[in-house]
Amino acid sequence: MSYVDPLQSFRLDGKRALVTGSGRGIGLALAQALAAVGAHVTLAARTESEISAAAQALKKADLKADAIVIDITDIVQTRAIIAETGPYDILVNNAGINRPGPLADMTTEDFDAVMNVNVRAAYFISQAVVGGLKQARRGGSIINISSQMGHVGSSGRTVYCASKHALEGMTKAMAVELGPDNIRVNTICPTFIETPLTEPYLQDEAFKSWVLSKIKLGRIGQVKDIIGGVIFLASDASSMITGSAVKIDGGWTAD
Repeated sequence: MSYVDPLQSFRLDGKRALVTGSGRGIGLALAQALAAVGAHVTLAARTESEISAAAQALKKADLKADAIVIDITDIVQTRAIIAETGPYDILVNNAGINRPGPLADMTTEDFDAVMNVNVRAAYFISQAVVGGLKQARRGGSIINISSQMGHVGSSGRTVYCASKHALEGMTKAMAVELGPDNIRVNTICPTFIETPLTEPYLQDEAFKSWVLSKIKLGRIGQVKDIIGGVIFLASDASSMITGSAVKIDGGWTAD
């Protein structure tokens, strides 16, 4: 019996990955990680300077990468770009926004802004990527970056929680429908991760204390904590997993 390296199933050589919101923070780290395990990564965001610089840095490290400027809320533009640049074996729907605040203060503009990015854009990007995969008769993996807030509630986050619960339901329904096409759909559900986006909130000692009281491991999440889960779901190592949520929440949702 010949030896089979079990780590080979985590490799993504020959695969193409599209990562939205990859100009900075979590998205950039995930793009770098996927490239490091062999994928050709396309970084997508609205800010050309950020994603172009990131793609060039990956190329200098002898990794495969390119960049596309895209406004994911523009569905017509998104469909056209994905049709032109795809097909993609892996989609990471990472782009997302939050507008926290009391229920009484939320405006229709707040609601629409969050839902348009977190749910509507993720839905139609997935639709476009799936169309390319089906046309090419290829399986694939869609990874929706959700949140622990897709499984619990939280004061001051009614709209965000609504969007992430919707994303969880959308993921399950897509997994059921796309299973026969060997297209897997799962979510990653992080707790609060230390990034430039969360830094202002975590500087509030009362808020940080509340967060730490909910995280059983007693520390704020780091970007590196998410990387392993995404590589796992993108790779053949998770070939029997679809419609699932990987909670990287330090135990927040355990009680």
